[in-house]
Amino acid sequence: MGAGANPCLPGQITPSARGGGAGEEGGGGGGPGWAKLAAAVAADVPPAEIETIYLFRPIKREGREWGTAVVTRRAPEGRLRVYTAKYMLVVRGKERGQARVAVEEVGTSPADVLEQVMRSTAERTGDAEPPVAHGPAVWYEG
Repeated sequence: MGAGANPCLPGQITPSARGGGAGEEGGGGGGPGWAKLAAAVAADVPPAEIETIYLFRPIKREGREWGTAVVTRRAPEGRLRVYTAKYMLVVRGKERGQARVAVEEVGTSPADVLEQVMRSTAERTGDAEPPVAHGPAVWYEG
């Protein structure tokens, strides 16, 4: 998917500009990188079917920002379909505003196992807190 493209059609749920949650600068899901990622996710996963969005704290280095989210939607037998969604946004320099986004379905999981994985991911990466779990309203209105 091209950077900055908005796959939402008129009348559909659209990415929210407000972000919100755990601090706009932290893992709250607000800002231009998250907005581009939300649009890319909506192209692959209908927002009305999203169960949870786990937001990792973005990393900023050398004029770039990287953000990662894990998105889930219901699957048969009480499992969740799991997607990873990542962006890289240029925040300084001549290429400011350019981004790369990627959304990939990575598997299915029971909800309780996924929650354990999210907690242990923070421990392995040295983050003080695990990614913040949000409902689809963190990115989408409607």
